[in-house]
Order: sequence, then C-alpha cells, then structure tokens
Amino acid sequence: MGRTLAQNRVAALGALTLALFAASIALVFFYAPTDASQGFSQRIFYFHVPIALTSYACFGWGAWKALRVLWKRELSADVESYVGVHLGVVFGALTLITGSIWARASWGHWWVWGDDQLVLFLVLFLFYCAYFMLRYSVDPGRQRANMSAVYALFGVVLIPVSFLAIRLSHSLVHPTVFTSHGPQMTAAMFLTFCVSWAAMMSLFATLYHVELTGKRLDASLRELRELLA
Repeated sequence: MGRTLAQNRVAALGALTLALFAASIALVFFYAPTDASQGFSQRIFYFHVPIALTSYACFGWGAWKALRVLWKRELSADVESYVGVHLGVVFGALTLITGSIWARASWGHWWVWGDDQLVLFLVLFLFYCAYFMLRYSVDPGRQRANMSAVYALFGVVLIPVSFLAIRLSHSLVHPTVFTSHGPQMTAAMFLTFCVSWAAMMSLFATLYHVELTGKRLDASLRELRELLA
C-alpha cells in the first residue's frame, strides 16, 4: 500500500511538472513581452531566477531535515536532508550556468568577480559541494548523520546573506527586480515568472521523491544482503 501511494504521488507530481513546464515555455516565448533594454536574451530570466530560488528552497529543506535529525533524533531524516542538499547543488549548478549565459548574451562577459551576488552564491554552492566530502569521509550511522546535519545547518546561514546581497548592491549584472514597492515588471512578466517558478518547484518535488525512493530502496536491499550474508 505504501509503495503504491508513493508511486501515485510521483506520477501525479510528474504530470503536474510537465503541465507547468509546458505552460511556462508557452508564456515565456509567446506571451511575455520582449524586454526593451535587453531584448530576447532577457527571457532567460524566467528560467535563471526560478532555478536560483528553487536552489535556495532545496538547501532550506535540507537544513530543516537536518534540524529534525539533531532535535527529534530522527535518523530517517538524514537521507531526506541529503537528498535536499544534493538537489540544491544540482539546481545551484544550473543557476551558475544559466546566469553566465545570460550575462554573456546581455552584457558581454561570463562572470564578474566584483559582483557580490555572484560571488556569494558561488561560495554557497562550493560550501554545499564540500558537504559530500564530509559525509562520505565518515562511515554510515548516527555520527555521520549528526555531522552532516550540523554542516547543513551552518550552510543555511549563507542563504539569506546571498539573497540579500542583491538588495545591498547596485549591480548592472543583477538589477533589482523585486523591491519594497513590488515586482518591477509588467503583469504579463510577473505571471510568467510565477508559473516558471512553480514549474521549478514542482520539478524539485518530483526529483526529491524519486531520489528519496531510490535511496530507501537501496538501503533496504543493503540490509537484506547483510542478513543473507
């Protein structure tokens, strides 16, 4: 029964993700107006920013599950935290790639070391990449779960710093789109952005459940092999 429910959940999330991505692509290329200053290349905004926000959400989810490991002593939350961090790194890599493409197309350079947002996001990305080196340097068990959880919680502190860096700087590479006065874009652009972000979050949820199911199945098979050995 539990396996059937999990399969149905993944199937439903997969269908939702496909529908949202289809709607997002249609809105990006056929509904949202072309930006007056950047032209067609600005449309990557609808992929780059949602991917970045989803990366933050992944790391935040990994940190929440890490807190469950330390606070509630839930060893099962360890693999959930791991999957969240892992997907955060995947979305983080996509953030850096799409951001570099956008910068090259619109401003003529791939990277600007003087941009606080770029550098801080890179620091966040590399910090969580190091998470895996720490995790796999320790044998599976309570000690590894606790060490990984502490590391994931330390990393989450960098998320608001990275997110707010764009508010504290006046950067051409990272113009401020969301201010205290609301989104600085037309209604059509904002709708397209929201649908694109929903598609990315749905993709995260789908991949999360797929990877989590695989990890749990792998753990069950490992335990079975140990019992039969």
